[in-house]
Amino acid sequence: MKFNWGTCIVIAFALFMSFILYFVLQVQSNKAYDHQMVTEEYYKKEKEVDSVYLKKNNARVLVSPVQIIPISKGMIIHFPEHFDYTKIVGSVSLYRASDEKLDQNFKLKLEHLNFVVPNTNLASGVWEVVVDWKHNGIPYMVTETVKID
Repeated sequence: MKFNWGTCIVIAFALFMSFILYFVLQVQSNKAYDHQMVTEEYYKKEKEVDSVYLKKNNARVLVSPVQIIPISKGMIIHFPEHFDYTKIVGSVSLYRASDEKLDQNFKLKLEHLNFVVPNTNLASGVWEVVVDWKHNGIPYMVTETVKID
């Protein structure tokens, strides 16, 4: 068989297609490349943008903001001193962008101005913490990225 330019181009094209096809199959079958959506109800959440903006704006204008502090036992969420902790209702959501199965939600049950999220189920890495609460009927929301070691 004689190799000319046409044969070499066809062979090169076939090798390139095989190379690309190999990587496409690798990404489709390997669990390491399994990426879920950040939220299942994306379009429903998109409609709530105005209320989220209002909540975040209410939290932004607080005299002393909510503090999210990572500690060895997990993380502490400290509410402003001028709040009455008995009138705070809401939830804390922990989102892990790399693995949807690690996401967690907690109802706020306060005995003082601090809420402790235990480290028992928190894998080390980067978490998005969303604190959504009401105090005296006024809605607030704080979103912060926290690194757990």
